[in-house]
Amino acid sequence: MKSVPYRAQFSAYVLAMMADNVEHVISYWVVFQKFHSPALAGFAVLSHWLPFLFFSVAVGGLADRYDPRRIIQCGMLLFMVASAGWGVFFLTDTLQMWHAMLLLVIHGCAGVLWQTPNQLLLYDIVGPADLPSAVRLNAMARYLGILVGPAMGGIIMLALGPSHGIIVNTLFYLPMLLWLFWAPARDKSQAVKRFAVRGLADIVQTIRDIATQRVLTSMTLLAGLTSFMIGNAYHAQMPGFAGDLGHGDPGVSYSVLLAADAAGAVLAAIALEAWGRLRPTPRTAIALAILWALSLLAFASSRIYAVTIALLFAAGFFELSFNTMAQALVQINAPADSRGRVVGLFNMAGLGMRAFSGITVGLAGAAIGIHWSLGLSAATLLVCLAVLYGRTARPG
Repeated sequence: MKSVPYRAQFSAYVLAMMADNVEHVISYWVVFQKFHSPALAGFAVLSHWLPFLFFSVAVGGLADRYDPRRIIQCGMLLFMVASAGWGVFFLTDTLQMWHAMLLLVIHGCAGVLWQTPNQLLLYDIVGPADLPSAVRLNAMARYLGILVGPAMGGIIMLALGPSHGIIVNTLFYLPMLLWLFWAPARDKSQAVKRFAVRGLADIVQTIRDIATQRVLTSMTLLAGLTSFMIGNAYHAQMPGFAGDLGHGDPGVSYSVLLAADAAGAVLAAIALEAWGRLRPTPRTAIALAILWALSLLAFASSRIYAVTIALLFAAGFFELSFNTMAQALVQINAPADSRGRVVGLFNMAGLGMRAFSGITVGLAGAAIGIHWSLGLSAATLLVCLAVLYGRTARPG
C-alpha cells in the first residue's frame, strides 16, 4: 500500500491494538489475583462483545452523520480512561468488583466507538479500488497487536509492575488519537442524506434496506453464523486443548497453539496482498469460511501435536481470508448514504454475536467436553455454510 496516510493509520492501529491487549493481560491478571471470580471473568467476555451487538448500528449511524475521525478519538479517550482507571485503583489498592465491572464496560464501549468508524475511515483514506488491500492489512495489524500485546504486557508488568505499567499503557493510544487530527477527511461531495440515529429502529430499517441486496445479506449472514457458532470462543478453551495433547509443558503448548493461529492469519494477509489475484466474491468468501470450519473440525478431533499446530495455522489463514473479504465486499457494496449503518450491522453480526459463541462452544464444552463442543459447532456451521453457499450460487 503506497498511500502515506494509510501507512500512518496502519502504524497507529497496531499500537492501539497492542495497547488494547496489554490492558487485557495486566487487568485480567490483577483482577484474577484479587477476586478469583469465574463470574467476573464471564462478565469480562460479555462486556467486551455485547456493546458491538447493541450499539454497532447506532455508532455506524453516527459515523454516517458526523466525522468518523472524532468518534474514533472518543473511543481512544475511553481506552485511556479505562487504563488510567485500572492504574489508579491498583496504586491505591481500592479496587472493588463494581469498579472492575465499570471499567470493563468502558473498555467495551471504547471498542465499538473505534471499529466501525475506523472501517469507514479506511474507505475515506484509500477509496474503493484499494479497499480490499487496506482491509487485509488492517486485519493483519489487528493480529500483530494480538501477537505482540500479551508479550509486551508481560514485559511491562515485569519491568514496571501492574499499577505503573497499565498507566504507561495509555501512551500507546496517543499516536492514533493525535494522528486523527491530520487524517484525511471524508469527501464532502459524497456526503448525501443524513439520517437521525433512532436506536433499534435503525437496525430494523438497515436489515430491510439490504434485504434485496444479495452481496450484503450473504456476507452479513456469513459473519453472524461464523461468530455465533464458533467466533473466537475456542481461544478461551486453548489451555484445555493444550493439556489434552499431553505434549511437554502445557503452558508452552498453549502459547504455541495461540501463536500458530495468529501466524496463519498474518501469513494470509501477506500472501493475499502479495498475490492479489483472489477476486473477492460472496461465493469465494463462503468457500474460505467452509475451509476454516473444516480446519477447526479436524483440530477438535486431532490428538497429534504437529498436526494440531498445522490445523490451527490453516484455521488462522482461512479465518482472516474470509473475514477480510466479507468486510471489503460489504464496504464496497454499501450505499454511500448509509455505509456506516450497513457496516455497523455487519459488525453487529460479526463481533456482537461472539458473545453467544461462549454458549455454543464454552458452556457446551463444560457439559460434553471441549473437543465434542467445538467439533459439533464446526459441523453444524458447515451445514449452515453449505446452505448459504447454495443460496448465493443461485442466479437472480
